[in-house]
Amino acid sequence: MNHTMIEAKAIIESVKRFVPDETIFDIEYCKNIYTAVKNLEREKLLVLRDLVKHFLHIMEEKEASDIDLGGLGTNGQVWFRVQGQKTPEESLGKFTLDEFDILLLSLLEDKQAEIFFLNRNFDFSFILAGREGVPRRLRAAMYLDMGHVALNMRMIDATIRSLHGYAFHPNILKKLSLEHTKSGLTLVTGITGSGKSTTLDAIIDYNNKSVESHITIIADPIERVHQSHSSLVRHREIGSDVLSFKAGAIQALRQDPDIIMIGEMRDPETIMVTLELTDTGHKVYSTLHTSSAVETIDRIIGEVPKESQVQVKNRLADVLDVIISQKLVPAVNGKLVLVKEVLCMNSAIRAAIKNNNLHEIYGIMRQGSKTGMITLEQDLKRLFRANVISFDSAMANANQKKTFNDMVKYSF
Repeated sequence: MNHTMIEAKAIIESVKRFVPDETIFDIEYCKNIYTAVKNLEREKLLVLRDLVKHFLHIMEEKEASDIDLGGLGTNGQVWFRVQGQKTPEESLGKFTLDEFDILLLSLLEDKQAEIFFLNRNFDFSFILAGREGVPRRLRAAMYLDMGHVALNMRMIDATIRSLHGYAFHPNILKKLSLEHTKSGLTLVTGITGSGKSTTLDAIIDYNNKSVESHITIIADPIERVHQSHSSLVRHREIGSDVLSFKAGAIQALRQDPDIIMIGEMRDPETIMVTLELTDTGHKVYSTLHTSSAVETIDRIIGEVPKESQVQVKNRLADVLDVIISQKLVPAVNGKLVLVKEVLCMNSAIRAAIKNNNLHEIYGIMRQGSKTGMITLEQDLKRLFRANVISFDSAMANANQKKTFNDMVKYSF
């Protein structure tokens, strides 16, 4: 046990003496703990935060993507996700539930705590002085697990990947570039941890370095900060710079943007305003938690009230340009490799959306390689044939397993 942990544990014990005994662990219990923590001298508060930073430095050394702390589910341990596998770190010992509550609530300032207590959840960004003093940004989500405070933090790779490294078809690159396509909606989709933000940042960087324009990024939280190059880049973080995605989008229209990035289309309100933004002639990028292009279209239409679905369906068909659905799949070398599905809007797909024939879209994509389209199963087959991933790994990640199996078996 290092010196910081010993000192922090002693401070935590002193805080516990000022917290009333509770039989029900809820938000009021958390408020009592926060009050006790805020009564600490500043130097002691910083020691608690230093312990969290100590965990984050270990996270950095392990090259872990995520860390999880607190709540009933952690069994009192610190958990790291390394190369896709999440496991507890035995060397860091165990903490009681209230010890983690005290430690995690010490990270919040008053305004942040107010939001957390109101919503039982708080998303924020965190900056760590990393190796050799290089700042590292983390995306953090604080929430409740059986009445106790829990925290997930994800390390954001400061390096922005080149869009050329994704091996997109030249036609898709033109669709992603403001230079060639002045308006339209591009969506990057996938489950949590699939690299959506990394891909979106590569697209933004590609435009930032190649087109003279104004780019507005609205995110919760801001993960990567883009230095302005050929383009002027504005960053607006939900909570600190603007109250909501909707407010940010509406305000952006008065700020002369060419490109607007909406961090996530997470609710019907944001979906509607994103489609309206694109309809005004802007180039818009956003993300969704869906695993395929067809599911993405279905989700957008299904998320809005029934009385608005026809309007949304028609507007989506008119403004949608590209969908990139992606997964990170275990490779034979033990690392993770990106697998992607790409939809490029054409008249056949537009008609399928407007006529409620979404089942036709997958077949259109399979036949659309000349314009840069590819299904997830086709990309999995490509990587399997190249001995990058195993058959079992490919099959486990296929959305349409029978189709993938037939592709491999009959080589079509």
